[in-house]
Amino acid sequence: MSRKMLLTLIVLMAFVLSGLILVQVYLIKTASDIREEQFKQQVSNVLHRVVEQLEIHERMEARFDVEQGRLPGNLPPSGDYNIFPRNNMSQGSVRFKLSITEGSVIETFSEIFQFQTDSTQNTDTNHINRTLSEILQGFDDMRNFNTIQEQRREQWWNDMRWRNYKISLEDRPVEERIDTLHLRQELAKAMAENGINLEYKFAVKNSNLGKDQIVFGDKYYNPGGRRDEYPLALFPYDYYGAKPNYLNIYFPKRSGYLLRATSITIIPTIILTFLLIGIFVYTIMVIFKQKKLSMIKNDFINNMTHELKTPISTISLASQMLEDGSITNTPKTIEHLSKIINQESKRLSFQVEKVLQMAVFNEGRLKFKFKEFDVNKMIGSVAGNFELRVKNKNGNLNVAIEAQNPIIKGDEVHITNVVFNLLDNAMKYSKEFPEIKILTENKNGFVVISVEDKGIGIAKEHQSQIFDRFYRVPTGNVHNVKGFGLGLSYVKKIVDSHNGTIKVESALNKGTKFSIFLPQIKE
Repeated sequence: MSRKMLLTLIVLMAFVLSGLILVQVYLIKTASDIREEQFKQQVSNVLHRVVEQLEIHERMEARFDVEQGRLPGNLPPSGDYNIFPRNNMSQGSVRFKLSITEGSVIETFSEIFQFQTDSTQNTDTNHINRTLSEILQGFDDMRNFNTIQEQRREQWWNDMRWRNYKISLEDRPVEERIDTLHLRQELAKAMAENGINLEYKFAVKNSNLGKDQIVFGDKYYNPGGRRDEYPLALFPYDYYGAKPNYLNIYFPKRSGYLLRATSITIIPTIILTFLLIGIFVYTIMVIFKQKKLSMIKNDFINNMTHELKTPISTISLASQMLEDGSITNTPKTIEHLSKIINQESKRLSFQVEKVLQMAVFNEGRLKFKFKEFDVNKMIGSVAGNFELRVKNKNGNLNVAIEAQNPIIKGDEVHITNVVFNLLDNAMKYSKEFPEIKILTENKNGFVVISVEDKGIGIAKEHQSQIFDRFYRVPTGNVHNVKGFGLGLSYVKKIVDSHNGTIKVESALNKGTKFSIFLPQIKE
């Protein structure tokens, strides 16, 4: 994948991820606003219910005062009201006086009957009965009408009494119109009915001239701002309009309550969003790592081709010289060419073996043979074999055996290979005359093996990568130092497999020091 294509892909992924995050943020905010609006409606229901209950409570107390005769103002007394109906007869007209509360209907009927008998001699019995029925029906209608009028009259007087009493109540201070204990009870009851189980504080305020003043309420009533406070006007049904008195509630822990209420929606969304961001970042890191690994592998293949091609070319050239009749096949010449072929064949075999060994190690098929051995003796043997190579370059190898307890448990063959790899690197990256020091010591329960040189050193930006497979520190010419970039990777894996650690200290043109820490066997 080209760099341009990779950058385009990253930009598109970042754009899509940013869009998803913005949508998630919007949904979270919408859910929070909805829950806050629902809570606000619940509180509004509480306030309206409490205000209505205060109004009802005041009416009930007023009714008790009415029944006890404690009414304000001078009201006219109620009296008896008589209805005088007019009834037209065939032989004349008579005005009757009817009192619903006094008099006898039967006596009135007798008078009517006597009147009609004296006045009409020729009236038959059927006519008289029919006339009496009509008169009785008229009396019933008049009595019902009189009763309805009396009820209306009583209702009117009651309304007048309540109106005057209500007007007199409106002039009282609000603290005299409200029973604090009753207000607290109604608030608690309304909160329970609306499902609000949250600490709250209330206050009754007066807002004359736009300035709020607390009349009474809970101690330490101190809301953070008007946004946290829920007000509602008291006694909205007063005849001359509601006074500027308000019942106010605020909830000290409202934010936490709303957050918990919406956490079922918000928390999973936040978790998924962060997971998505993490996956995106991890994917980008993997892409860059794979691209970097691809470049390293390409360099490795180019380098390996060169490393394998050199001994093959040398072997081929030596073989051709043996076959060429123009060259004198003296024993000395044959011995020389045979030696070259043998050395290059070993070199080729060594390079192939190193690649195969690393492949086996990465697949987890490498088996260790752990046993206790003496690190000091192993270092002495390695140093003896390596000293000749150093002297051939007019160099110097210093060996310092200072470990008092050199016994460790591990695979001696692989640990020996580790030391050889470090010494080989010290030789390859040294200057004209190698100066190498190898040291063993005990430190904090570990046997420490140090290999130090005074070579070209490693830049700080490359030190964290030198243990990666196929990685080689750039030196200007890829092939001026032989190798595949597998040595230090092998060293790191062997040390890790022995529960040890490896540290590097290096500075450009000053040298490099590798220190291996391996757990020692306690005496």
